[in-house]
Amino acid sequence: MATALITHEECYGHVTPPGHPEQVARLDAVLGALSDMDLVRTNAPFAADDDLLRCHPASHIAAIKAAVPQSGWRSLDADTHLSPGTLAAAMRGAGGCVKAVDMVLSNEVQNAFVACRPPGHHCERETAMGFCFFGNVAIAAKAALDHHGLKRVAILDWDVHHGNGTQDLVEEDPRIFFASSHQMPLYPGTGYPSETGADDNVMNVALADGAGSDTFRDLWGQTILPAVERFAPDLIIISAGFDAHKRDPLAGLLLETEDFAWVTREICALAARVCGGKVVSSLEGGYDLEALGDASAAHVAELIDQGSK
Repeated sequence: MATALITHEECYGHVTPPGHPEQVARLDAVLGALSDMDLVRTNAPFAADDDLLRCHPASHIAAIKAAVPQSGWRSLDADTHLSPGTLAAAMRGAGGCVKAVDMVLSNEVQNAFVACRPPGHHCERETAMGFCFFGNVAIAAKAALDHHGLKRVAILDWDVHHGNGTQDLVEEDPRIFFASSHQMPLYPGTGYPSETGADDNVMNVALADGAGSDTFRDLWGQTILPAVERFAPDLIIISAGFDAHKRDPLAGLLLETEDFAWVTREICALAARVCGGKVVSSLEGGYDLEALGDASAAHVAELIDQGSK
Protein backbone atom coordinates (compact mmCIF):
# COMPACT_ATOMS: atom_id res chain seq x y z
CA MET A 1 0.00 0.00 0.00
CA ALA A 2 0.94 3.64 -0.33
CA THR A 3 2.05 6.45 1.98
CA ALA A 4 -0.08 9.58 2.37
CA LEU A 5 1.23 13.12 2.63
CA ILE A 6 -1.32 15.37 4.32
CA THR A 7 -0.87 19.15 4.30
CA HIS A 8 -2.72 22.34 3.41
CA GLU A 9 -1.79 25.72 1.96
CA GLU A 10 -3.47 27.43 4.93
CA CYS A 11 -0.58 26.18 7.07
CA TYR A 12 1.43 28.94 5.39
CA GLY A 13 -0.99 31.47 6.90
CA HIS A 14 0.41 31.12 10.42
CA VAL A 15 2.96 33.94 10.24
CA THR A 16 5.25 34.44 13.21
CA PRO A 17 7.21 37.61 14.08
CA PRO A 18 10.52 38.21 12.24
CA GLY A 19 13.32 36.02 13.55
CA HIS A 20 10.99 33.46 15.11
CA PRO A 21 12.31 29.92 14.53
CA GLU A 22 8.86 28.40 13.81
CA GLN A 23 8.58 30.18 10.48
CA VAL A 24 6.69 29.76 7.22
CA ALA A 25 9.92 28.65 5.51
CA ARG A 26 9.87 25.44 7.53
CA LEU A 27 6.93 24.16 5.50
CA ASP A 28 8.69 25.05 2.25
CA ALA A 29 11.74 23.10 3.43
CA VAL A 30 9.69 20.00 4.21
CA LEU A 31 7.43 20.01 1.17
CA GLY A 32 10.31 20.85 -1.15
CA ALA A 33 12.26 17.86 0.15
CA LEU A 34 9.26 15.60 -0.48
CA SER A 35 8.26 17.04 -3.85
CA ASP A 36 9.58 14.18 -6.01
CA MET A 37 8.42 11.34 -3.76
CA ASP A 38 5.63 8.92 -4.70
CA LEU A 39 2.96 9.91 -2.16
CA VAL A 40 -0.82 10.05 -1.96
CA ARG A 41 -1.21 13.81 -1.53
CA THR A 42 -4.25 14.89 0.47
CA ASN A 43 -5.48 18.19 1.88
CA ALA A 44 -5.78 18.42 5.64
CA PRO A 45 -9.39 19.15 6.66
CA PHE A 46 -10.44 21.45 9.48
CA ALA A 47 -10.58 19.64 12.78
CA ALA A 48 -14.10 18.97 13.98
CA ASP A 49 -14.98 20.45 17.37
CA ASP A 50 -15.86 16.95 18.58
CA ASP A 51 -12.30 15.85 17.89
CA LEU A 52 -10.77 18.85 19.66
CA LEU A 53 -13.07 18.33 22.64
CA ARG A 54 -11.61 14.86 23.23
CA CYS A 55 -8.51 16.67 24.55
CA HIS A 56 -9.38 20.31 25.19
CA PRO A 57 -12.31 21.94 27.01
CA ALA A 58 -14.59 24.26 25.06
CA SER A 59 -13.11 27.18 26.98
CA HIS A 60 -9.65 26.53 25.51
CA ILE A 61 -10.97 26.34 21.96
CA ALA A 62 -12.97 29.53 22.48
CA ALA A 63 -9.96 31.33 23.96
CA ILE A 64 -7.76 30.51 20.95
CA LYS A 65 -10.47 31.66 18.57
CA ALA A 66 -10.99 34.90 20.51
CA ALA A 67 -7.25 35.65 20.64
CA VAL A 68 -6.73 35.70 16.85
CA PRO A 69 -5.88 39.29 15.84
CA GLN A 70 -7.27 41.13 12.84
CA SER A 71 -3.71 42.12 11.88
CA GLY A 72 -0.19 41.80 13.23
CA TRP A 73 0.39 39.46 16.14
CA ARG A 74 -1.02 38.62 19.52
CA SER A 75 1.33 36.89 21.96
CA LEU A 76 0.17 34.23 24.40
CA ASP A 77 3.68 33.95 25.86
CA ALA A 78 7.20 34.87 24.81
CA ASP A 79 7.29 32.04 22.23
CA THR A 80 3.70 31.56 21.11
CA HIS A 81 2.13 34.11 18.79
CA LEU A 82 -1.07 34.29 16.76
CA SER A 83 -1.48 36.00 13.41
CA PRO A 84 -4.73 36.32 11.43
CA GLY A 85 -4.09 32.95 9.76
CA THR A 86 -3.06 31.00 12.85
CA LEU A 87 -6.43 29.49 13.73
CA ALA A 88 -6.98 28.02 10.27
CA ALA A 89 -3.45 26.58 10.23
CA ALA A 90 -3.80 25.06 13.69
CA MET A 91 -7.18 23.59 12.83
CA ARG A 92 -5.69 22.03 9.67
CA GLY A 93 -2.89 20.49 11.73
CA ALA A 94 -5.26 18.82 14.16
CA GLY A 95 -7.66 17.84 11.38
CA GLY A 96 -4.80 16.50 9.28
CA CYS A 97 -3.75 14.14 12.05
CA VAL A 98 -7.30 12.82 12.41
CA LYS A 99 -7.53 12.44 8.63
CA ALA A 100 -4.28 10.47 8.65
CA VAL A 101 -5.70 8.10 11.25
CA ASP A 102 -8.87 7.67 9.17
CA MET A 103 -6.87 6.87 6.02
CA VAL A 104 -4.56 4.39 7.73
CA LEU A 105 -7.26 2.60 9.70
CA SER A 106 -9.50 2.30 6.63
CA ASN A 107 -6.58 0.64 4.79
CA GLU A 108 -6.61 3.41 2.19
CA VAL A 109 -2.87 3.79 2.83
CA GLN A 110 -0.31 1.90 4.90
CA ASN A 111 0.98 4.96 6.72
CA ALA A 112 0.88 8.75 6.58
CA PHE A 113 2.94 11.87 7.24
CA VAL A 114 1.19 15.08 8.27
CA ALA A 115 3.24 18.09 7.13
CA CYS A 116 1.40 20.91 8.86
CA ARG A 117 2.39 23.77 11.11
CA PRO A 118 2.16 25.06 13.82
CA PRO A 119 3.22 21.95 15.75
CA GLY A 120 1.22 20.54 18.66
CA HIS A 121 3.08 18.53 21.26
CA HIS A 122 3.60 21.35 23.79
CA CYS A 123 -0.08 22.35 24.03
CA GLU A 124 -1.56 21.21 27.32
CA ARG A 125 -5.23 20.71 28.08
CA GLU A 126 -5.92 24.40 28.70
CA THR A 127 -2.62 26.06 27.83
CA ALA A 128 -1.20 26.91 24.41
CA MET A 129 2.58 27.17 24.65
CA GLY A 130 5.86 26.35 22.91
CA PHE A 131 4.59 27.37 19.44
CA CYS A 132 1.58 24.99 19.86
CA PHE A 133 -2.20 25.60 20.05
CA PHE A 134 -3.84 22.14 19.96
CA GLY A 135 -2.52 18.71 20.93
CA ASN A 136 -2.55 17.25 17.43
CA VAL A 137 -1.20 13.75 18.04
CA ALA A 138 -3.17 13.26 21.25
CA ILE A 139 -6.33 14.34 19.43
CA ALA A 140 -5.58 11.80 16.70
CA ALA A 141 -4.93 9.03 19.25
CA LYS A 142 -8.22 9.69 21.02
CA ALA A 143 -10.05 9.68 17.67
CA ALA A 144 -8.52 6.31 16.85
CA LEU A 145 -9.68 4.91 20.18
CA ASP A 146 -13.11 6.50 20.43
CA HIS A 147 -14.19 6.67 16.79
CA HIS A 148 -12.44 3.63 15.31
CA GLY A 149 -12.73 1.40 18.36
CA LEU A 150 -9.05 0.59 18.87
CA LYS A 151 -7.96 -0.69 22.24
CA ARG A 152 -4.42 0.70 22.47
CA VAL A 153 -2.43 3.45 20.73
CA ALA A 154 1.24 4.34 21.23
CA ILE A 155 2.58 7.87 20.71
CA LEU A 156 6.34 8.06 20.17
CA ASP A 157 8.08 11.45 20.36
CA TRP A 158 11.72 11.97 19.40
CA ASP A 159 11.58 15.78 19.26
CA VAL A 160 14.51 17.29 21.19
CA HIS A 161 12.01 19.00 23.52
CA HIS A 162 9.78 16.99 25.82
CA GLY A 163 6.19 16.70 24.61
CA ASN A 164 4.70 18.06 27.83
CA GLY A 165 1.39 18.79 26.15
CA THR A 166 0.95 15.29 24.81
CA GLN A 167 1.84 13.86 28.18
CA ASP A 168 -0.66 16.13 29.93
CA LEU A 169 -3.39 15.02 27.54
CA VAL A 170 -2.79 11.25 27.72
CA GLU A 171 -1.13 10.39 31.04
CA GLU A 172 -4.47 9.56 32.69
CA ASP A 173 -5.61 7.33 29.81
CA PRO A 174 -4.23 3.77 30.11
CA ARG A 175 -5.25 3.06 26.51
CA ILE A 176 -2.40 5.32 25.34
CA PHE A 177 1.32 4.68 25.84
CA PHE A 178 3.45 7.81 25.47
CA ALA A 179 7.22 7.53 25.10
CA SER A 180 9.56 10.48 24.63
CA SER A 181 13.29 10.95 24.24
CA HIS A 182 14.46 14.53 24.73
CA GLN A 183 17.35 16.66 25.88
CA MET A 184 17.45 17.56 29.57
CA PRO A 185 17.81 20.14 30.93
CA LEU A 186 15.96 22.04 28.21
CA TYR A 187 12.60 23.69 27.55
CA PRO A 188 9.94 23.04 28.81
CA GLY A 189 11.58 21.60 31.93
CA THR A 190 9.40 18.49 32.11
CA GLY A 191 9.90 14.87 31.09
CA TYR A 192 11.76 13.40 34.04
CA PRO A 193 12.07 9.59 34.04
CA SER A 194 10.05 9.60 37.27
CA GLU A 195 7.01 10.85 35.32
CA THR A 196 5.37 7.54 34.46
CA GLY A 197 1.65 8.27 34.10
CA ALA A 198 -1.34 6.98 36.02
CA ASP A 199 -0.91 3.41 34.78
CA ASP A 200 2.80 3.26 33.92
CA ASN A 201 1.76 4.39 30.44
CA VAL A 202 4.38 7.14 30.15
CA MET A 203 8.10 6.62 29.49
CA ASN A 204 10.49 9.55 29.50
CA VAL A 205 14.12 9.06 28.48
CA ALA A 206 16.44 12.01 29.08
CA LEU A 207 19.44 12.72 26.85
CA ALA A 208 22.31 14.93 27.99
CA ASP A 209 23.54 17.92 26.02
CA GLY A 210 25.99 16.59 23.42
CA ALA A 211 24.50 13.11 23.18
CA GLY A 212 24.72 11.66 19.69
CA SER A 213 23.83 8.74 17.49
CA ASP A 214 25.09 5.89 19.65
CA THR A 215 23.26 7.01 22.78
CA PHE A 216 20.06 7.79 20.88
CA ARG A 217 20.01 4.44 19.08
CA ASP A 218 20.83 2.50 22.24
CA LEU A 219 18.02 4.12 24.23
CA TRP A 220 15.43 3.66 21.51
CA GLY A 221 16.57 0.16 20.57
CA GLN A 222 17.10 -1.20 24.07
CA THR A 223 14.59 0.74 26.18
CA ILE A 224 11.78 2.51 24.35
CA LEU A 225 10.92 0.14 21.51
CA PRO A 226 10.85 -3.02 23.66
CA ALA A 227 8.39 -1.24 25.99
CA VAL A 228 6.23 -0.28 23.01
CA GLU A 229 6.25 -3.87 21.79
CA ARG A 230 5.14 -5.10 25.21
CA PHE A 231 2.26 -2.60 25.11
CA ALA A 232 1.21 -4.07 21.72
CA PRO A 233 -0.56 -1.03 20.26
CA ASP A 234 -3.11 -1.23 17.46
CA LEU A 235 -1.63 1.95 15.94
CA ILE A 236 1.60 3.91 16.35
CA ILE A 237 1.62 7.71 16.09
CA ILE A 238 4.93 9.56 15.80
CA SER A 239 5.66 13.11 16.93
CA ALA A 240 8.35 13.69 14.32
CA GLY A 241 10.49 16.56 15.48
CA PHE A 242 13.83 16.98 13.76
CA ASP A 243 15.43 19.48 16.15
CA ALA A 244 17.69 16.84 17.72
CA HIS A 245 19.74 17.15 14.51
CA LYS A 246 23.30 18.34 15.12
CA ARG A 247 22.72 21.42 12.96
CA ASP A 248 19.63 22.62 14.84
CA PRO A 249 20.10 25.99 16.59
CA LEU A 250 17.69 25.46 19.51
CA ALA A 251 19.30 22.50 21.27
CA GLY A 252 22.47 20.51 21.77
CA LEU A 253 21.96 16.93 20.61
CA LEU A 254 24.13 15.67 17.78
CA LEU A 255 21.96 13.36 15.69
CA GLU A 256 22.70 12.76 12.02
CA THR A 257 20.08 12.62 9.28
CA GLU A 258 20.51 8.85 9.11
CA ASP A 259 19.47 8.53 12.76
CA PHE A 260 15.97 9.68 11.84
CA ALA A 261 15.88 7.14 9.02
CA TRP A 262 17.06 4.44 11.44
CA VAL A 263 14.48 5.16 14.15
CA THR A 264 11.70 5.33 11.54
CA ARG A 265 12.82 2.00 10.11
CA GLU A 266 12.84 0.41 13.55
CA ILE A 267 9.40 1.77 14.42
CA CYS A 268 7.99 0.56 11.10
CA ALA A 269 9.47 -2.89 11.69
CA LEU A 270 7.88 -2.98 15.14
CA ALA A 271 4.56 -1.79 13.68
CA ALA A 272 4.69 -4.58 11.11
CA ARG A 273 4.94 -7.08 13.97
CA VAL A 274 2.27 -5.68 16.27
CA CYS A 275 -0.28 -3.62 14.32
CA GLY A 276 -0.13 -4.47 10.65
CA GLY A 277 2.33 -1.68 9.91
CA LYS A 278 -0.16 1.07 10.78
CA VAL A 279 1.82 4.27 11.44
CA VAL A 280 0.83 7.95 11.45
CA SER A 281 3.53 10.62 11.73
CA SER A 282 3.11 14.35 12.37
CA LEU A 283 5.66 17.13 12.00
CA GLU A 284 6.76 18.79 15.23
CA GLY A 285 10.03 20.75 15.58
CA GLY A 286 13.11 21.28 13.43
CA TYR A 287 14.53 24.74 12.92
CA ASP A 288 17.59 24.46 10.69
CA LEU A 289 15.93 24.49 7.29
CA GLU A 290 18.47 22.33 5.48
CA ALA A 291 18.55 19.74 8.27
CA LEU A 292 14.76 19.81 8.49
CA GLY A 293 14.38 19.07 4.79
CA ASP A 294 17.00 16.33 4.80
CA ALA A 295 15.65 14.61 7.91
CA SER A 296 12.02 14.84 6.77
CA ALA A 297 12.96 13.26 3.44
CA ALA A 298 14.86 10.45 5.20
CA HIS A 299 11.90 9.84 7.50
CA VAL A 300 9.29 9.76 4.74
CA ALA A 301 11.48 7.59 2.50
CA GLU A 302 11.39 4.93 5.21
CA LEU A 303 7.61 5.24 5.52
CA ILE A 304 7.32 4.76 1.76
CA ASP A 305 9.60 1.73 1.87
CA GLN A 306 7.46 0.15 4.59
CA GLY A 307 4.26 1.03 2.74
CA SER A 308 5.47 -0.69 -0.42
CA LYS A 309 6.10 -4.03 1.30
